Amino acid sequence: MAENFEGGRGAMRYPPIGEHGIIGDLNTAALVAIDGTIDFFCFPDFDSPSIFAAILDADRGGDFRLCPTHEVARRQQIYLPSSNVLVTRFLSQREIVEITDFMPISRDGHPARIVRIVKAVRGQAEIALHCRPAFDYARKDTRAELAGGGRIVRFSGEQCPASSLSATVPLEVEEGAATGCFSLEDGEVAVLLLTCGSDEPDELDAGTALALQEETVRFWRTWIARSNFRGRQREMVDRSALCLKLLFSQRHGSMVAAPTFGLPEEIGGPRNWDYRYCWIRDSAFTIYALIRLGMTAEATDYMNWVIDRARESPESGTLQLMYRLDGAGELHEEELDHLEGYRGSRPVRIGNGAHDQLQLDIYGELMDALYLTDKHTHKVPLDAWTSITQIVGYVVEHWHLPDEGIWEIRSQRREFLHSRLMCWVALDRAIRIARHESLPAPLEDWRAVRDEIHADIMEHFWSEELRSFVQYKGADKVDASLLLMPLVKFISPVDPRWLSTLDLIGERLADDVLVHRYAKGAEDGFPESREGAFTICSFWYVECLARARRLEQARLSFEKLLSYANHLGLYSEQLDLDGSQLGNFPQAFTHLALISAAFALEEEERRT
Repeated sequence: MAENFEGGRGAMRYPPIGEHGIIGDLNTAALVAIDGTIDFFCFPDFDSPSIFAAILDADRGGDFRLCPTHEVARRQQIYLPSSNVLVTRFLSQREIVEITDFMPISRDGHPARIVRIVKAVRGQAEIALHCRPAFDYARKDTRAELAGGGRIVRFSGEQCPASSLSATVPLEVEEGAATGCFSLEDGEVAVLLLTCGSDEPDELDAGTALALQEETVRFWRTWIARSNFRGRQREMVDRSALCLKLLFSQRHGSMVAAPTFGLPEEIGGPRNWDYRYCWIRDSAFTIYALIRLGMTAEATDYMNWVIDRARESPESGTLQLMYRLDGAGELHEEELDHLEGYRGSRPVRIGNGAHDQLQLDIYGELMDALYLTDKHTHKVPLDAWTSITQIVGYVVEHWHLPDEGIWEIRSQRREFLHSRLMCWVALDRAIRIARHESLPAPLEDWRAVRDEIHADIMEHFWSEELRSFVQYKGADKVDASLLLMPLVKFISPVDPRWLSTLDLIGERLADDVLVHRYAKGAEDGFPESREGAFTICSFWYVECLARARRLEQARLSFEKLLSYANHLGLYSEQLDLDGSQLGNFPQAFTHLALISAAFALEEEERRT
């Protein structure tokens, strides 16, 4: 049966979240579904309005579809080795068709481009195309105008970026969309080029397109060759690194938590957040992973961005927990009521209302990142030290306060162990930096508060009844953020108190190797739901098992977790118990934790 382009994707209006690959140019990124549809793309930056968002509304969102008109027996996706150039394959008895998608690496002043090369690998193929941008989160009407002898379509909308589609095959215009149907003989190639930011596209014949593809592949292979991970599962670690690089902003030096917004943590549920921003919390995890991989240039750029946020902090020493790519702090949250949401998961949100929450743990992640940078790449700038000491001073005065915590609870504030733990980290790392660099600081005061926090955790967050540390003061439950206690060197990974806590986390929060962030019934400001397991917590669990020298269990758990990756080695934020990917995709935090767990396993196995 031919694809029904009139009605979108037919019965499968929303393919599984995990059935996507990602391409990008280091300023923005696009998702490509395994059916050949680009169904998510924002321009010019990750946090700009969407141009394609059919993954959030199959009818209104806008997309760029390419596929054979005849019935396809099987679809596949692969990346060209050691690159972010994506190939989608359509297999049948009569034909094999390949679509190669990539974004040339952005250069200053050059419009963003998506290149799509279609090839009939075997047999004669008939290909249908449909490209309809839906500007400004599908809030603006799209106009399409045919030009260039029928080989160019220019798209426009009120106060929207000029865009165009050019092709080596004839195009038509229908209701604001570029459409077409073309045939390819055995071995023949067609090229389509979507240019954003200009209505004058480059001339791109097949030879030029293939040369541009080779240049893009060469860029990625040169970059990933710098990785110094040589252990088992190197391919998965390298894929995680390549994915993380796609989430970096070349323009600003920052990194988004994920390139998407609105993808649900539960199908049909309300937890549909916008992750196209930069969390201070991510800093330590990011710096650690980049340094371990040997990617010091990226670590330096990212740390400079973080230090700039510290420089901009008020005299009170407060920081926001997240910022826009350019460092702006306004992230007003709004709901896009006109969008259906992925498989009816509403509301679809842009912006993030959690940006002004109190989350005290971010100061620990900031100082840990500064400590790692100072130790391994470059010294803390002297002109930033005054701002940094003000930030540490804020921790000294406020560490004891209840807050919303790492999971951004939208109900009552509590005294969370993880927040207190990271305040301890903030002071511990600040003391180390000041001593190592002989920087001026009230070290005695800092030491006194650090030790006070340590004593408070040991006395008030330990349950003799449970033989475990607990989620918050007075709680009778654990949460997965406790897994960071040995990883930040607060407690030995083989301390008896920690080992019994690790056992309880495994008993109460783990379904096999899938670890939930907190127990069912936790009060987080939303109705109780069937939330997926948090993938980052699952990899933290593996690392804790490795550090506890339970190597056989750790290795098996790691191998099982790797089997939950999608067909390209990518992960979203969460995993359902059936293995389905949930939440925004792909998720930086998850891939950072995978890299950290892989290094931990290699280190502990070498010690045995």
